[in-house]
Amino acid sequence: MINNKKEFKINFGGKDIVIETGRLAKQADASVLVSCEGTQVLVNLVCALDVKDGQDFFPLLVDYKEKFYAAGKFLGGFMKRESRPSNSEILTMRLIDRPLRPLFPEGFMFETIITAQVLSFSENGDPEILTGLGAAACLAISDVPFAGPLGFAKVGRVNGEYLLNPTTKQFEESELEVLIAATKDAIMMVEGEANQVSETEMLGALNYGHEQIKKFCALLDTMTKEVGKPKRAFESAAPNTTLMNAVHKEFATEARNVLNVLVKTDRMRATNAFTKTIKAALKADPAKYGLDANGEFGKWAAKASDEILYKLMRNDIMEKEQRIAGRGLTVVRPIETETSVLANVHGSSLFTRGETQVLATVTIGGKDGEQMKDNITGIFYDKFYLHYTMAPFSVGEARGYRGVGRREIGHGNLAERAIKKVMPDLATFPYTVRVACEVLESNGSSSMGSVCSGSMALMDAGVPLKAPVAGVAMGLIKEGDKFKILTDILGDEDHLGDMDFKVAGTKDGITAIQMDIKITGITPEIMQKAMMQAKEGRLSILNEMAKTISKERAAFKQGVPQIKMTKIAPDKIGALIGPGGKNIKGIQEGFKVSIEVEEDGTVKVLGSDVKVLDEVINLIELQLSGPKPGTEYLGTVATVKEYGAFVDIAPGIAGLVHVSEIADERIQDVTQYISEGDQVKVKVMEVDRFGKIRLSIKAIAPLTKKG
Repeated sequence: MINNKKEFKINFGGKDIVIETGRLAKQADASVLVSCEGTQVLVNLVCALDVKDGQDFFPLLVDYKEKFYAAGKFLGGFMKRESRPSNSEILTMRLIDRPLRPLFPEGFMFETIITAQVLSFSENGDPEILTGLGAAACLAISDVPFAGPLGFAKVGRVNGEYLLNPTTKQFEESELEVLIAATKDAIMMVEGEANQVSETEMLGALNYGHEQIKKFCALLDTMTKEVGKPKRAFESAAPNTTLMNAVHKEFATEARNVLNVLVKTDRMRATNAFTKTIKAALKADPAKYGLDANGEFGKWAAKASDEILYKLMRNDIMEKEQRIAGRGLTVVRPIETETSVLANVHGSSLFTRGETQVLATVTIGGKDGEQMKDNITGIFYDKFYLHYTMAPFSVGEARGYRGVGRREIGHGNLAERAIKKVMPDLATFPYTVRVACEVLESNGSSSMGSVCSGSMALMDAGVPLKAPVAGVAMGLIKEGDKFKILTDILGDEDHLGDMDFKVAGTKDGITAIQMDIKITGITPEIMQKAMMQAKEGRLSILNEMAKTISKERAAFKQGVPQIKMTKIAPDKIGALIGPGGKNIKGIQEGFKVSIEVEEDGTVKVLGSDVKVLDEVINLIELQLSGPKPGTEYLGTVATVKEYGAFVDIAPGIAGLVHVSEIADERIQDVTQYISEGDQVKVKVMEVDRFGKIRLSIKAIAPLTKKG
């Protein structure tokens, strides 16, 4: 049948969401069109039928693309075809990918591609949520094995009331914005930001969102019954049990020695040597370990090494509450902090926590520094943004840096969200601010290290933050119903553990949150314990930061651009700019400043010399409003006439000093008292209704005849 269209509808957050299947892209393993109030997203799933030779990881790819025609728009710039994904598209891909991975069965190595395209867009429908719901629907009705159903939801909080999938306008008034992915039984992923809300309020948002997601999961159960395919059988790439049992028996002592090594680089070398020892044993007697004589000994040795370290580390934590190198479960690694570490930047800091080190710099400027974003929702200009870079040398890898990857974009976005919530209001701090975080060492949560370092660098630059911000990464080891929460996890604890839960905030509350797990969900009990333990860790880190800096510097450093503002009537904007921009360009070139004029008449003057900024503000007010009688100026004589002299008191503004206002005695020849180019002090005596200015020299200091 060419068209076997079926529709499934749910009211989700006060809006009807329709999931259609059977009409579009029918050669994919599953395809759905998800629609909500004018926004429509086509989501497709294709899974390979064979595993590639030597495949030892699960190749899942989520690809999300916003088509500009969906909003009736052309792309800006020279290229008019959608090509490389934008940062916002990459972040959406990560948000969908992260909760899906843990729900595929262990040993499933078939390449799986989920493609989402926004075909129609309206402001009333959120394509990010529709994409997540569409991906979950495809997995539910396809033959691909998946431990769903899964749902996605955004939660806001306005006037103390939680809202499901709020509108953009509602989010502007919301205390928090959190994206949640969950199954019927447990939360799988969290990503969001908040205005320093309490742990209790954040937990309330997560529980509220989870309850709503359960309703969507029920819809997917209905879809699966009506249009779902039987799940395909597959042969799991499960580990060789003979190998694993033998390795555990023979190499437990060597593995224990590896876990007792404190320094990461030394532990890496110890792990490498340990793996080589196992490889030699496998090669010497392959049959003993259930391998063929021509087996891939290096591959199996790496798997065995990882497996034994995994089990020993987890057992130490569960049974002894002892982590790698003996650290306690709630202990934050030693912290060192510095500010003003770089000579010629506007603000800088160095934050070191254990073997994670982040150098942060701050650049302050005006409108020219704004970051433009062009997407289907419109064109926006960010006045605050954070760039995160993690080069291979930070983890001791001998390879070149090939540009920003998706992981860096995701980590930078989390740090940016955490700090953005404490940035001053534009009305009081109208600057563009860029934070650059350079990860110099990494062994656990460089994104949270970036939050700490970025916060300190901003204060070092003199940016008046609402409060300092810090962040900490929490881990989880769960065996059956028993679990242990780890504070400030190492890279190995992230790799071998079950959860990476990052919480950033001030002493008063949370500003950003992110959670990823590797198991099939965590309970409210685990979430609550992790949240409260994270608060204790965050407060201890804030205390360490405060020993170096706890509030902004009293003033900007020398050479940092500053902004002075004034307000003019909107109908005088044209006069300030002048014909062809002549007047405003002349002021900028003459005083070496930048001037920004907004539609409401706000004028911002940017420069590094405060005295010059004051002069420019005075000049602008003088040009547009004219001088006030009684004010005094140091002017330059422009022309001399027999009846007096014309004096420039500002660029483009001149007045007449009548011959009777030059000296006390009667003057026969004006040139005997004054010449062109002379600088003289003058006082404004009158400005008539035609705008003509009458000046006086003798009202200040009469001139005498030149010798």
